[in-house]
Order: sequence, then structure tokens, then C-alpha cells
Amino acid sequence: MNVPNVVAPLAIALLLAACGGRQDSVAHDVANAPADAFLAAVAAHCGKAYEGKVIANEPRTDAPDPFEGKRLVMHVRGCEDPAHGLRIPFHVGDDHSRTWVISRTETGLRLKHDHRHQDGSPDAVTMYGGDSKPPGTAQRQSFPVDADSVAMFRKADMLPSVHNTWAMDIEPDQRFIYELTRPGGRRFQVEFDLSKPVALPPAPWGSSTP
Repeated sequence: MNVPNVVAPLAIALLLAACGGRQDSVAHDVANAPADAFLAAVAAHCGKAYEGKVIANEPRTDAPDPFEGKRLVMHVRGCEDPAHGLRIPFHVGDDHSRTWVISRTETGLRLKHDHRHQDGSPDAVTMYGGDSKPPGTAQRQSFPVDADSVAMFRKADMLPSVHNTWAMDIEPDQRFIYELTRPGGRRFQVEFDLSKPVALPPAPWGSSTP
């Protein structure tokens, strides 16, 4: 038996496999880089709160606007492990029911909306959202509605929401924008001034930490 003739092809195969594995790993890292950079940019504001204002709310309707005349504040918290996710309560006046939950997935980011009642119990419509549309950028990530959320909206007879796309934009130390759009012209945006931290708001409803 000619040992070298057996070992050489095996060594080459192992080398190619190793190289292929490194290439796959590099490609995976490159694809995820915008999501990681976006998450890091938001996490840089952990522990701080910022005031915002509605900059788009279209089309206008005759229904009462829950945001009009209310102080709007976002608070970047839940930062124990920023690499895996963040919790960002969105306070609307004295309503502390809303929290944006951003977490990592294998291919990008996931946005969920945690809605609570004042006693901390979950709302009937909660934890809806979607996974980011790759690759996104370090400044902007968009989240088309996912199947579980579509089913939830249908059950709650919120049919327009089955076409939702949410997005978040960040200009480090300048501004953060939360956005909701859907076909038919629906567009809602809140812009927060990241250059001026404000006093921390109360803990969101349902939080186990102050």
C-alpha cells in the first residue's frame, strides 16, 4: 500500500473543506455586519432617554390621535447583553404600555412590540413584528410583518396591519426614527433627538426592574 498516495488526496480534501468553511464564515459575518453595526449604534445609548416628536402621520383621519399633544420619550434599557437584544420602552404621555424589543437572529435582527396593561398583564395584541430584511445598513433596518403577527392581526380584525412594515433609522448622536408604513399611503414616523438626553421616565408597565 502506497501511504503517501492515500494521505495526499485526504489532506487536500481536508484543506479545501477548511478553506470552504472559512469562506462560509466570512460570508456569514459580512452579511450580518450591517445588523451588528446597527444594534451597536443603538446600544451605545443604553441607559439614556430621549424626547421625540411625530414627523409623519399620513393619511390624516377624523379618529382621535393617541400621540397628539403627548410627550414622547424613548428609553434604551434592557442592555444586560446588547449583543443579543435590547428593550426600548416608548412612552406616550402617561401611557407606559409600549416596548420595542430588538433581538439578534442568525440572519439579522428581529423587532417585536411588547404591549402591556397597567397591571403588567400582556395585551391581547402583543409581541408582533417581524425579522429584518437583509442586509439593511448600519443606519437603517426594515422589518416586514411576519406570519405569526399576520395571524394575530387577522384574529383581532386588524386587517390593514397584515401589510405592515416597520423600520428604524439611526444617525449616531443625532437622531433615531421609528417608522410604520403599509400599502395605500400609511406612513407614521417618530423622530427622537439623540443629542439631548432627558430625565429617565418610569419603568414600562410589566417591567420587573425600575
